[in-house]
Amino acid sequence: MHHAMLTGIACLLIGGLMPAAAVAAGFPNPFFAMDTGTKDAQHETARAQAAMLKELGYAGLGYTGFKQIPETLQALDANGLTMFTDYVSATLEPSGCTLEPGLEEGLQALKGRGTMLWLTINSSTYKPSAAEGDAIAVKMLRGLAEQTEAAGLRVALYPHTGCWLEKVEDAVRIAKQVDRKNVGVTFNLCHWLNAGKGLNMKPLLELALPHLFVVTINGADTEGGWDRLIQTLDRGAFDIQGFLSTLTGLGYTGPIGLQGYGIKGDVHANLKRSMDAWRALGERVTGARK
Repeated sequence: MHHAMLTGIACLLIGGLMPAAAVAAGFPNPFFAMDTGTKDAQHETARAQAAMLKELGYAGLGYTGFKQIPETLQALDANGLTMFTDYVSATLEPSGCTLEPGLEEGLQALKGRGTMLWLTINSSTYKPSAAEGDAIAVKMLRGLAEQTEAAGLRVALYPHTGCWLEKVEDAVRIAKQVDRKNVGVTFNLCHWLNAGKGLNMKPLLELALPHLFVVTINGADTEGGWDRLIQTLDRGAFDIQGFLSTLTGLGYTGPIGLQGYGIKGDVHANLKRSMDAWRALGERVTGARK
């Protein structure tokens, strides 16, 4: 089992950041909801979303951007929840790699929280996966590693379809070059299915594992548009049980986030369906190992 993963989960438990309900029966991994699937007309505020996540048994939230972080943290704290990630973007061009505005304020608000900056990297110059941009990105990321380390935070590279940083392999390649202990990678199920066609699951997880900070999942079919590649966890033809069995069988105990982008309907009902599925999956996967 990877030492960094054990250390991370131990710090959350010892520091009181992870509520007892965070680790569902079966899986050791804390399960949080991305804010792509926590907001609707009945849950517009951070306070309403945090209360709903607490009620349903989620460990916390995956946030987006540098705005309103203090208010969101206050709502999460009031419910004993954690902000696991904060999704931000950078732009890579020959002149440099630039992060979206608000970093200093964001780091100050998140200081000591253990939150990961979830970083996707776009470019209008370099094609997806093009190694020509590596040196520029690595230079920026080494500087960001210093800034985030001083705040007690980490950076998890976020592969995203169509971006320069598009695939898990790209994130691992860059993380190795950055070579900083607080810079790692994300395995995004829906983007892997879209960009990688769902191939080579176990070899890719093994490749990512030494650098793997966080994983995102959702129900999915194995092809089609985003409405089929992102569904509630109880739906879709993709073998999510097999995926989680492989992932946890490799020794991954870090956080797992639920992707909810574009899923229509009532978010409370959607999140409940996914939490029920998560718990059932945990029981089946761990039960099969006994």
